[in-house]
Amino acid sequence: MNEKKERIILDVAYQPQVRTGTDTRRLMLNVILALLPAVGVAVWQFGLNTLVVIAASVLSAVFFEWAMRKLRKQSNTIGDLSAVVTGLLLALTLSPFVPWWVPVIGSFFAIVVVKQLYGGIGKNFLNPALAGRAFLLASYTTLMATFNTPAHTGSAAIDAITTATPLNLMKNGGEMVYSLKDMFLGLIPGAMGEISALALLIGGLYLILRKVISWRIPVSYIGTVALLTLIFGGAGMSRVDFMLYNVLGGGLLLGAFFMATDYATSPVTLKGQLLYGAGCGAITVLIRYFGSNAEGVSYAILLMNLCAWAIDKGFHRHQFGVSKEDIAEEKAAKKAEKKAAKEAAK
Repeated sequence: MNEKKERIILDVAYQPQVRTGTDTRRLMLNVILALLPAVGVAVWQFGLNTLVVIAASVLSAVFFEWAMRKLRKQSNTIGDLSAVVTGLLLALTLSPFVPWWVPVIGSFFAIVVVKQLYGGIGKNFLNPALAGRAFLLASYTTLMATFNTPAHTGSAAIDAITTATPLNLMKNGGEMVYSLKDMFLGLIPGAMGEISALALLIGGLYLILRKVISWRIPVSYIGTVALLTLIFGGAGMSRVDFMLYNVLGGGLLLGAFFMATDYATSPVTLKGQLLYGAGCGAITVLIRYFGSNAEGVSYAILLMNLCAWAIDKGFHRHQFGVSKEDIAEEKAAKKAEKKAAKEAAK
């Protein structure tokens, strides 16, 4: 009696199916808690106006989420806090003194266009906060590129109301007036959530220890930027200093820990995450070296968001309960069927 071999195939499908020990609301709450050190530094350096920008961004993001779900007669999802996280992240990529309507427009694009029109959380193919920032940068370049001098400066006593960031100084060949210590502590101008490397490292390590994110993407991202800038160096400073300024400056740490790790827009395969992070790092360095923009993090992550599905597809997904012999047998059977079909057609 021939017994047909039965197989149960469990296919770990494409993102964003991620096994976690908690729900979406708790995950998002952890992200909010991890961002509080960066928010605290922003308030300390730029005053209470930062809270106005953050409030405008968060409240408008929540409103647009609620309105779109209501308009489409779908269940209310503002309780999962994902819109709050999007609004908060968007605000932290902005100058602390932009008009209140700037984050509102950015939140509209992030929530309505990028997130809800594609089905809501988990179905967007771009990081909503970064897409909102990219839209604002293309629409209001001057506002987005103007940064104010912080209240507490480090090694440089600057009296100007507006000033260049450390990355802009390096890009344009200006004299570097900020030390690495200034960048680590947050004594520099820049977007409100990007100025303190220490605050972002604290938040990032918190997310890793709480198992909200994996170490693979941020480590491969930051490591790639560090390695490439160390190899190629820059004019006016040692290779090591140039590498450290690139790692600590701009939105690299914010992007690596809080945006590149977005579940919906990053790979789920382990090797895919390493490749994805390395790709983000390589594109960031490419833009910083050859592009007109001194930053590069936003566009690097958005470009790799578009490649995430292909990266996961390129690495074989595990089929539990299936041996190599089973797979080889299945391939041989399909090959025999095709051959038989061709012979029958003759």
